[in-house]
Amino acid sequence: MTTAAPPAAGYLDGLDAETFDLHTYLAQFDERLLADPEGRRTLTRLDPLLFALVYLKHHLKDDEGRVTFGDAHLDWCRAARHWIRQPAGPGENRHAYIAPRNMGKSTWWFLILPTWAAAHGHVRFAAAFAMAAGPAQTHLATFKREIDTNALLRRDYPKLCTAAKRPSGTNIADTQSMYMAESGFVFAARGIDSSNLGMKVGEQRPDLILCDDIEPDESSYGPELARKRRTTLVDAILPLNVYARVVISGTVTLPGSIVHQLVKHARGVETAEWIRDEGFEAHYTPPIIKTAGGYERSVWPAKWPLSYLKSIEHTRSFAKNYANDPMGADGDLWTPDDFRYPGEEGPDPVTHMMLSIDPAVTAKRASDFTGLAVVSWSAQTRRCTVHEALAVKIPPGEQLRERVLALLDEWPRIGLVLIEVNQGHDVWKAILHDMPVKVKPVSQTEPKFVRAEGVLGYYQRGRVLHARRLRELEEQMCAFPKAPNDDLVDAAGSAIRRFIPPEKKQAAPSAARASYV
Repeated sequence: MTTAAPPAAGYLDGLDAETFDLHTYLAQFDERLLADPEGRRTLTRLDPLLFALVYLKHHLKDDEGRVTFGDAHLDWCRAARHWIRQPAGPGENRHAYIAPRNMGKSTWWFLILPTWAAAHGHVRFAAAFAMAAGPAQTHLATFKREIDTNALLRRDYPKLCTAAKRPSGTNIADTQSMYMAESGFVFAARGIDSSNLGMKVGEQRPDLILCDDIEPDESSYGPELARKRRTTLVDAILPLNVYARVVISGTVTLPGSIVHQLVKHARGVETAEWIRDEGFEAHYTPPIIKTAGGYERSVWPAKWPLSYLKSIEHTRSFAKNYANDPMGADGDLWTPDDFRYPGEEGPDPVTHMMLSIDPAVTAKRASDFTGLAVVSWSAQTRRCTVHEALAVKIPPGEQLRERVLALLDEWPRIGLVLIEVNQGHDVWKAILHDMPVKVKPVSQTEPKFVRAEGVLGYYQRGRVLHARRLRELEEQMCAFPKAPNDDLVDAAGSAIRRFIPPEKKQAAPSAARASYV
């Protein structure tokens, strides 16, 4: 049969779940070509979405047999088309895709897109990593089940679906962790902490590295393990082949985790040094899309109607599992319901205002951040307002002094700088000399958790407001004490405790005001 060139793949460009129409998309293809093996191969070579519909449609159907798509699925298909061309330089094609849980990330990144790329020779060696060997091997088993049982796939791509054999007739590699096809394609699946240095088959190294849900849930994860996991990714996984296309996909499990840092990068909030150094681009898909026309819609209307998403938008589960916002983290103290903001009556009148500093001794990569919080006290309402909360990594020297002076200029009502001096007392005296306001050093004697419990009590009794959504502070509070950093919790808490001392110390109503100085 004579085949024609496939339709331009540009039909998907610019489309989302709201504007994409499956019937319109399929109508552009000649049914006679789709009925012929050579025609199917030609049409799907540049189109991973059509490949999915032709060969793996059963993985796209919902319980009612419908095939529907969300924004992320179309984005992923567009992204995979870049695999057709080899990267021209090291680290050139590294991306992270963060989307709501149950969006089908594993189905697309571990099965559909690697199978399409392997079938057409766009990729020769895929190395797929999950948080442990078991989940990774399960994904490889799903791929192998397809090449063993999918009649259409076996008919059109027989060399992909047949294991490579030695002269003796035994399979070269057809195990739980690796498959080598007669076509030469290799698919390896490992746990992220497995021994992966130097992974290659003959002279062949991975040219596609997939990392899907490489972080466990919060109950078995912590800051130290998150740092080790990031080190493994940067020092062991990425060097497998610096020219490989790399994809990280997942959902946030912990504040400060790998995926959380990628979300911050995607949203333009903050770019971690390792993300910048390794050249990653991050793409974030929210559960509720705010359109240019000013209205909202669901990221996957057929699965999650907007009315359903709005009904759970206030829950911690939505924040964590849908919005990839670690405000849904399961810390031991604060919850999002503990944060209050000025109402229609406006902000509280300010009686006193202070800048509270929880300093880091160094600015090395492994050191803590310096926490800076601007907090006021209102004698009229007898409560505090946190106006600003900043975490910065700057050396304890002239740069910190300049930052403090800049905040004093920005907030002229500040009359006191409060700084914790449990470490480096003389250093801070040298840095903060001759300030335009009084500087008060404070040494903390109570355990950190006890101090935080007391501050939480003020929040729950309505004695603390946040002037606006202070995302970084609120994330640290909701994850405390499990978050990798708690500098802002300490900085804001010190000021609040200074304005509202523990009740056993409040001998008279005027004590709160007196404690300011």
